[in-house]
Order: sequence, then structure tokens, then C-alpha cells
Amino acid sequence: MDTTEDFSASQPVGQAIIEELAAHGAASIYACDKTASPTSYTSLVARLSQTYPNTKVITYPFDVTSEDATLALIDESLAAFGRLDVWVCSSGLLGPASIHDTTPDDLSRCFEAHSLAPFFALKHAPAAMGKLTEGEWTYPNATPKRQKYGSVVVVSSVAGGYGGCWGPAYTMAAHAAMGVVRAGVKVLKGSGVRINAVSPGQVDVGVDLEGADMRGLTAQFPPASLQTKEAQEKTIGLERSGRPQEVARVAGFLASGFSSYVTGANIVVDGGASVMNPLITPI
Repeated sequence: MDTTEDFSASQPVGQAIIEELAAHGAASIYACDKTASPTSYTSLVARLSQTYPNTKVITYPFDVTSEDATLALIDESLAAFGRLDVWVCSSGLLGPASIHDTTPDDLSRCFEAHSLAPFFALKHAPAAMGKLTEGEWTYPNATPKRQKYGSVVVVSSVAGGYGGCWGPAYTMAAHAAMGVVRAGVKVLKGSGVRINAVSPGQVDVGVDLEGADMRGLTAQFPPASLQTKEAQEKTIGLERSGRPQEVARVAGFLASGFSSYVTGANIVVDGGASVMNPLITPI
């Protein structure tokens, strides 16, 4: 793969996906976040430049709710690298845990965070992914692109398949993200571009209850510590919460040619919890 985009780079899962895409040989990765700057994620960028010297990681300020910003990012990637192969949407927002604390603005923010980035990617990225290249680009890892292909990966949540994981806004917005994936199969028919979802369950992102934003206005996933170790052993098949890297590996699979006959799929990464007990995060 050559040029890829990833949102949100400020979250642990987003950063793990950036590293996974570099491991798959991405020539360039736009690490996108609303507050990104050239000095953002310096430790991540420095580590990847040592481990994967042929992958260029570009921190990029990006508003997932803006269609104009989506078009500008696509234009920039095509101007710099001549192609676009992968678009990963990993933005998300919890919102309040209680319906009584959920305002219309909270609901709107959740829908914007979960579903607008995938929708704009579905609308605009396929044309860019259809651009073909020969030997005119000479940056590290550059290869000719002689047929139309691409992959859109939406990192959502198991809340997109059932309720009870957090508050109503989170569940509704996660369902909307899954709607983009399912609608996208027909939209992308004949384009060579695939669209799939990754739905994590409990992911340990280093947040504890004392540090959790119970209004859900800064976090992407519910704190894994909402369940005790004993509860995790009881309700999760693998008896533990997941790690960001385990979500990233699935996103990397869907971004790569290893999943060339997979589109419209939703891969659940929850350690078997949804099979054993769908209500995995009691509130």
C-alpha cells in the first residue's frame, strides 16, 4: 500500500493502527486529528522512522465533520504521492452514559464523530483510489498502481450491533457507522474499492474510573475498568480486555490485500464477549 489516512491519531487505537499500517509497508501515512501539529506524536513518529524508515508519517490537522477538509486532504495526498490506497476512520465519541444527561447537541456530536468521517470517505475517496500510477513516483516504497483498488476501514464498536455498552447516543451513533459500511457495498460496486468495519469490545486504553470522563466528551471507548477482573473472566471468552494492537492488526488485515475478497464485513474484536453475553459493560 502507498498513501493511507488514519483518524483519530490522538487515541491509543489510532496510534496502534498507524504502526500496523507502517508494518504493512505503507509509503506514507497521514496521522489525522483535530489538534494535530508538526510536533504532535513525536515519540510515535520517531519510533516508526527508526523501525520503518521507508514509511513517512505526516501529522495532519483534520476535522472529521468537514466535507471540505476531507476533499483538501485527498487533494494533498494525491499531489504529494499520486495515489490513495487506504482510508481508516477510527474517530469516535462516547457521549453521556445516561439518556437523561444526553442533550441534542451531545447526540449530534456523537453522530458526527462516528458516521461523518466514514460517509465522506465513502463519497470522495473511491475516485482518488481509482487513480493509476506508473513509474513516475520515486519516493521510498513507491510501486506502480496499474488497477483500481482501495480499502475503507471503519473502526466502530460492538455497540453498532446491539445496545447496553454505554449510553444511547453511543449505541445510536455506532449503528449509524455500520450503516455507512453496509450502504457502501452497493455504492462501491465496480470501483474496486472495499469497505469494512472493525468492532472492538472492551479495549484497555489506559483509562481508569477515576480518570474517566463520564460525560463521554473526550474518550473513544468505555473504560475497561468498568468491569472488574472477575467480571471480565466471567463475561469475556478470553477472560480479559483487549489491547489497542489487537484491534490494529484486524484493521491492518482489512487494509491489505490479504482481505481482497472481503467487503461489507464487520469483524468483531471482543474476545468472544458478544457471543457469551451481549451486555458486556453494565452501567
